[in-house]
Amino acid sequence: MNGKRDKKDLWILFKTMFVLSACTFGGGFVIVSLMKKKFVEELGWIDENEMLDITAITQSSPGPLPVNASVIIGYRIYGVLGALTAVLGTIIPPMAIISLICVFYTQFRENPYIATALQVMRAGVAAVIVDVTWSLAKNVYGMKSVFYTGLMAVAFVGACFLNVSAMVIILTCLAIGVINVIITLPAVRGGKRHESAC
Repeated sequence: MNGKRDKKDLWILFKTMFVLSACTFGGGFVIVSLMKKKFVEELGWIDENEMLDITAITQSSPGPLPVNASVIIGYRIYGVLGALTAVLGTIIPPMAIISLICVFYTQFRENPYIATALQVMRAGVAAVIVDVTWSLAKNVYGMKSVFYTGLMAVAFVGACFLNVSAMVIILTCLAIGVINVIITLPAVRGGKRHESAC
């Protein structure tokens, strides 16, 4: 699929990641939601299940979530060059903005207008995060798997009500996933051998 892409897609990729990164406030899940809307719904470069997998991988990997996601999405679209292009588009806006804020940090901190604007932005960020959570939950429920739905519910209860660390939840789900693959893989292979014999 990478070979079928035109080089103009690199520019679209860079521009998209640059704009998303420049306009994202509130952390990684916000930009993942915007990436989903852009790459899945508008451009159609990635399907919804793949975006769910990318979100799981980026959340489970060390490093900033937007950068991790941009590496995978860029590579998926245009190989190594796409990954480098996407990362570049992702890191330039925050580097420039943070550098500017560092120079004028005292003025930013004491300015009542900026403080009010940041408080208002929190409400918008909360809405976007709820939208992402709802969308991801619908995707998991759409798999029609009692196992995955139950695991999602247990993870939610652990994070929200029992104050279980996100890292513990991620590592536990990773271990359960590996065990699930080890258990189900022989059965899947056996079924394929049976079909080929027939």
